[in-house]
Amino acid sequence: MEWISNILHSLLQWVESLGAFGIFLGLMLEVIPSEIVLAYGGYLVSTGNVSFTMAVIFGTLGAVGQNWVLYAIGRYGGRPIVEKYGKYIKIKKHHVDVAENWFKKYGAGIVFTARFVPVMRQVISIPAGMAKMNFGLFTLLTALASLPWSILFIYLGMKLGNQWENINEVAAPYVKPFIIVALALAIIYFLVKYLRSRGKTL
Repeated sequence: MEWISNILHSLLQWVESLGAFGIFLGLMLEVIPSEIVLAYGGYLVSTGNVSFTMAVIFGTLGAVGQNWVLYAIGRYGGRPIVEKYGKYIKIKKHHVDVAENWFKKYGAGIVFTARFVPVMRQVISIPAGMAKMNFGLFTLLTALASLPWSILFIYLGMKLGNQWENINEVAAPYVKPFIIVALALAIIYFLVKYLRSRGKTL
């Protein structure tokens, strides 16, 4: 699989040549997994090619931009587009079904909590678009969830330096608390929704 490694290397060199904007495009297009792009962005910070602040800003903007595209697909193309072309953007019909059920059951708040769940963090944007969720609220929740993710992986990539490729191994202990916090927030959100549906308040 050396050719895959060569392609990945070429793409990362392209990201490096564009600096902070390369981080933005890498996340926006997500040809490479976002964790890899962010960790490489951290490596670029360690070499002085990009500032930490700019890497985080453009990393967050790239994540938001990618989800804008998925939101637009849901809003203006709907399920027929997803079923026909989803495989080309690594989105399966089953994932969209699950995300749509979550959105219908729990409402707009799931856009934030789903960002910490693998696969769902992108897919949830499609049913949000299909439901014509308020675009400003969608953007806000997406940015709030993307910001800590960007900070974490860029920081770890910066600390790893030349060893940034070990990001998955190093990040694992940090990602678990993120998921636990997200689940806790989800439980609180679902509890509030349930109590409100029963005419009760906390």
